[in-house]
Amino acid sequence: MTSSYDTSREFRSINIAILTVSDTRTSTTDKSGAFLSNAVVDAGHNVIHKLIVRDEIIDIKNVLVSWSMSSDTDVIISTGGTGLTKRDVSVEAHSQVYEKEITAFSSMFAAISMAKIGTSALQSRACAGVRNGTYLFALPGSPSACRDAWENLLKPQFDYRHLPCNFVEIMPRLMSEK
Repeated sequence: MTSSYDTSREFRSINIAILTVSDTRTSTTDKSGAFLSNAVVDAGHNVIHKLIVRDEIIDIKNVLVSWSMSSDTDVIISTGGTGLTKRDVSVEAHSQVYEKEITAFSSMFAAISMAKIGTSALQSRACAGVRNGTYLFALPGSPSACRDAWENLLKPQFDYRHLPCNFVEIMPRLMSEK
């Protein structure tokens, strides 16, 4: 089944926070964070927070928890720290705060990466989940990987007009007990 867009539905802007996880990047060298921020705004959404933190589990967790507790944050996208080295701890931090994991995200991102970079896709541990009604995504630090995730997965799912379903339309029910 292919997806489509219902142009009779009105676009709904959401609030997205961008977290760059890096021991070396600065606001001037953070190409992935810059790409994501620009892509979010270009898609009609709002960037409400943007921050760079060191690749430390506690620092990442503190930001994820704080931002997800804020009623104005719908989505948190982190970039960096998803690799296999000892310093790459974004996945561990994310996993510790998820209430529910979005398991298909990892598989779908891997499939997209495999088509582009072959077996090197094995080195990515991109993941996603939900906490306190907020979507959380951990993407690799590569601008190309961020572009692949945004264009192929996140941008369509953050568009209320996307059919047959999308993340925006279920947001009100993420916190519901029914």
